[in-house]
Amino acid sequence: MDEAISGIHHITAIAGAPRPNVDFYCGLLGLRLVKKTVNFDDTGTYHLYYGDELGRPGTILTFFPYPNAVPGRAGKAMAVATAYSIKERSLEFWMERFADEGHSFDLDDRFGQRLLGFDDPDGLRLELIANDDLTAIDGDVSVEDDGPGPREHALRGFHSCTIALADPRQTLRLLTNTFGWTEVGEENGRVRVRAAPAPHGALVDLVRSEERGRGGAGTIHHIAFRARGDEEQLRWRETLLSMGFDVTDVQDRFYFHSIYFREPGGVLFEIATDGPGFTRDEDRALLGTGLKLPPWLQAQRPQIEKRLVELAAPPRARAWRRRA
Repeated sequence: MDEAISGIHHITAIAGAPRPNVDFYCGLLGLRLVKKTVNFDDTGTYHLYYGDELGRPGTILTFFPYPNAVPGRAGKAMAVATAYSIKERSLEFWMERFADEGHSFDLDDRFGQRLLGFDDPDGLRLELIANDDLTAIDGDVSVEDDGPGPREHALRGFHSCTIALADPRQTLRLLTNTFGWTEVGEENGRVRVRAAPAPHGALVDLVRSEERGRGGAGTIHHIAFRARGDEEQLRWRETLLSMGFDVTDVQDRFYFHSIYFREPGGVLFEIATDGPGFTRDEDRALLGTGLKLPPWLQAQRPQIEKRLVELAAPPRARAWRRRA
């Protein structure tokens, strides 16, 4: 194909109980819960979407929360970390915020950028990377105006995602030769590839690992990449089928359309359309406030609501307690 995949659309992970998940991502990180729905393939659990004000592609981290989920373990054939961009001058802000909240973190450098790493309540690895060089870094941000601190310190969409593989070479070929991404460098065994310039989610890092992983709470379920629309998605499906991949039929996820396949290293990849988007069934101001179901599940609403753990409105971000 002449077209190239333009970046990450969303990343989906598995969580334990939903309340700590919402408290962490809305209350501590200040992200917006842009959609509260259910897993369309397993309506006994929520599907929670966090993103910028509108849930634009490249900002969306989603969760399937299972209250009784067994803890997972990141390892090979899995995506193992999700990184957000922040401004360079915001690193100290987040260090102080985590310290004041009693949440542990570590510091590192990667490809010349400073990095703050930490885990969510279920052990999912997250990173904030000081990054002033991405296109539109002053554009959309991943919080509402009443976030945990000054808007300038907000999380600014995905920086990158790290994938662990027993042998990264075939995955690297898929990303470069097929998706049209560019290999930009290697550092300490970490290979970085980049999509064409995009505001968010234009980087993927590949690392070699022999560690055996286990799916469960605190692990990433799949990575979704962007297609601009249905026609482009269908062209990608035909391309992947012609290469011998087992690709699903198009799945209607109501807010976007999806196809899925396993890349050569075993990671579940999705290609999702940019639209229709999350304002399809809620006004912008009300995003994430009600349990939304697609038309084909509305008749089951009473049974679905009965099975779900009660989940009140998401908290406002906890105010930053500025140190004296």
